[in-house]
Amino acid sequence: MPHSSDPDARVEDLLARVAGGDRDAFTGVYDALSGSVMGLACRIVRDVAQAEEVTQEVMIEVWRTADRYRPERGTAKAWVLTVAHRRAVDRVRSAQAGTEREQRTGVLAPERPFDEVAEIVQDHDEQRRLHRCLTALARQERVPLMLAYYQGLTYIEVAEALSTPEGTVKSRMRAGLRRLRACLEGDA
Repeated sequence: MPHSSDPDARVEDLLARVAGGDRDAFTGVYDALSGSVMGLACRIVRDVAQAEEVTQEVMIEVWRTADRYRPERGTAKAWVLTVAHRRAVDRVRSAQAGTEREQRTGVLAPERPFDEVAEIVQDHDEQRRLHRCLTALARQERVPLMLAYYQGLTYIEVAEALSTPEGTVKSRMRAGLRRLRACLEGDA
């Protein structure tokens, strides 16, 4: 190698050999330039995974198109980094176009999932059934259940609120829950 002390000249020599299909020379080019390509790609795409993909695509392109390199136009490193810059910018533009396309589609056809409507109807139906079944319960069963479920009271707090023994409240709540379940299951 005539310029073995100059790293740029070494890469140019290697790239010339890559153009002839020399795999070992490509390994040298890869080792010498893949870090610079990765750094440039990271700065442009701002995502390490995307930058890794860009780096691989660029290095494959270098392998396939090494014969297009013209030393009179610049160094081998500058040529490879130009390829990397173009590829990274293309990746960013593609991602932006995809995002804009998704946004336009969302604006033109706003999603109104059928499930949301069905869920609202089902909730209203369940609330009507629950209300009907609750009103069918005896007052002594209904009131403790409503205090527990709608006001978040424990059975001990319900007993205090109703001035009723805890055991009695617990029994009434259990009986009320059984009747409530039977009523709701009977409607289903």
